[in-house]
Amino acid sequence: MRSIWKGSIAFGLVNVPVKVYTATEDHDIRFHQVHAKDGGRIKYDRVCTVCGQSVQFADIDKAYESPEGDRVVLTDEDFAKLPVAEKHEIPVLQFVPAEQIDPILFDRSYYLEPDSTTPKAYVLLAKTLEQVDQVAVVHFTLRQKTRLAALRVHDNVLMLQTLLWPDEVRTVDFPALDGVAEPRPQEITMARTLVDSMSDEFDPSQYTDEYQIELKKVLDEAIASGSGTVTTREEAAPAETDAEVVDLVAALQRSLEASGRRTPAPAAKQAAKKSAAKTARKTAGKSPEKAVRKSTRKGA
Repeated sequence: MRSIWKGSIAFGLVNVPVKVYTATEDHDIRFHQVHAKDGGRIKYDRVCTVCGQSVQFADIDKAYESPEGDRVVLTDEDFAKLPVAEKHEIPVLQFVPAEQIDPILFDRSYYLEPDSTTPKAYVLLAKTLEQVDQVAVVHFTLRQKTRLAALRVHDNVLMLQTLLWPDEVRTVDFPALDGVAEPRPQEITMARTLVDSMSDEFDPSQYTDEYQIELKKVLDEAIASGSGTVTTREEAAPAETDAEVVDLVAALQRSLEASGRRTPAPAAKQAAKKSAAKTARKTAGKSPEKAVRKSTRKGA
């Protein structure tokens, strides 16, 4: 794993240096959009609706439109003036019982690793949270956005779970529930009996994503049987791109090194007729990689 943030937890006057890692990952199989006719990848272009030209990402600003139709355009300089929490500090605001935080508020989870040669303060905070059976409510600034978060212990490791702000949770009012009669006592009794018969300890390992498993089987079978349109990366890449030339040179160089010898790349047909002395003079002082690149471009 690679850390995405470095800073410290401010626990009163105690400073706990930490590194932050994303705790979860998405294993869903990803698909690209392609042209059904020839299999070409579909690309998206940022086009200005006024001038009709393509716009580079660096030339794009952010605009806000009010409900009344007023538009305000802000630049990076405008955002830099906004107040944000200390970027490299996670201040503890208070400690609360875990059951008082409704699960609907939980957003993303992050692991915290001690970033110190003597992680005594890290262990102290983790053990304290375990013993008091509470979570710490903190502020956490990531990507210029201040977030509310819950700091707790998971498998002896400090975990940070960002929380939604209260106004980000929608209120609901379903008319279909208005005036519905209360369930009869015998209905409640039967329902509770059913719940008891299905009750057990929660073990997430016994649940699997059957859809992704079956989808992977379909893809593997299509590749193995050739029933689908299977294209290798070498076939899909355009031969005239500079990137492929670089990749080819690197691949040739690695092949030469793996074989334990450095042989010059084949020259073009015209160059093959020239004398060995003339070829040696032309390639003198050049690295094998440059010689291979030159020969490859001539032979293209």
